[in-house]
Amino acid sequence: MTSYRILRARLGVLATAALLATGAVYAKGPSPEPIEPIKPHRVTHPAKVELGKKLWFDPRLSKSGFISCNSCHNLSMGGSDNLKTSIGDKWQKGPINSPTVLNSSLNLAQFWDGRAKDLREQAGGPIANPGEMAFTHDLAVDMLRSIPEYVAEFKRVFGNDKLSIDEVTLAIAAFEETLVTPNARFDQWLKGDKKAITAQELRGYQTFKASGCVACHNGPNVGGNSFQKMGVVEAYQTDNPAEGRSAVTGKDADRFNFKVPSLRNVALTYPYFHDGAADTLPEAVDTMGRLQLGKKFTPQENADIVAFLKTLTGDQPKMVLPILPPSSDQTRRPQPFE
Repeated sequence: MTSYRILRARLGVLATAALLATGAVYAKGPSPEPIEPIKPHRVTHPAKVELGKKLWFDPRLSKSGFISCNSCHNLSMGGSDNLKTSIGDKWQKGPINSPTVLNSSLNLAQFWDGRAKDLREQAGGPIANPGEMAFTHDLAVDMLRSIPEYVAEFKRVFGNDKLSIDEVTLAIAAFEETLVTPNARFDQWLKGDKKAITAQELRGYQTFKASGCVACHNGPNVGGNSFQKMGVVEAYQTDNPAEGRSAVTGKDADRFNFKVPSLRNVALTYPYFHDGAADTLPEAVDTMGRLQLGKKFTPQENADIVAFLKTLTGDQPKMVLPILPPSSDQTRRPQPFE
């Protein structure tokens, strides 16, 4: 057996394992598929979500008074910024591509290297990162405490006068948990509407499965549930310095292992990969086929897979933009040029 055939056989085993791990192989159920429909989020604490939404859009949580969570995770642009790498404080070039925040509650961890275990832990990171919002947690909390409307709202939501960074991140995480995108055309197909996708899109899904893509891209989020090496068959060439999971674990074996990105809404979240090197879906599909699977997709196969990927765009979050409480005379003023 050639090394290529061995690789394909191993990928088949990986795909089967992925199906079992995600619970997609079962004796009873509507469809034994490795991908599962996204479920709508059920809000249990609307006041906390509303507070989190205000914090999400409030640029005063940054030193410049210009950058908010929405700057890099624009909810009008698929929860990303469509830049190769994000722009931080004082126009700094970010070190890595900004992953979408949509459906991020379904990920096993947050950030490309998984250094935050959940949304709450992730929410505090950018505020204090000198290359992003460039504030400190203490200054952010002081800013919020200086605004009477925020003080009253935190007390209503949490039932105390604490107003700490823990409550800030809890509220932001509660808002982020609502940012799911159900009802994609592919979800409709999974639920039994066989007219929801076209013949080409179905052919693309079949190629996606048969080629072994589902070994990593499976479950409700079509990814986000494992760390994998970027460049299994061929080494990935990039000038981006990110080391992936090894930066967290300290293990050389984890070098260049990144969290598998979700393919939900992938048509909206270009450019692709941790370094933003692939500008288009056809380019990303071609690169993944060669580097991860040892397969060169034909132009027709590539077009079919891209057509399938576009069926994963779900209902985008719809919301009324919050009116942020005004600063008081005691509120620290922004310092965009210092």
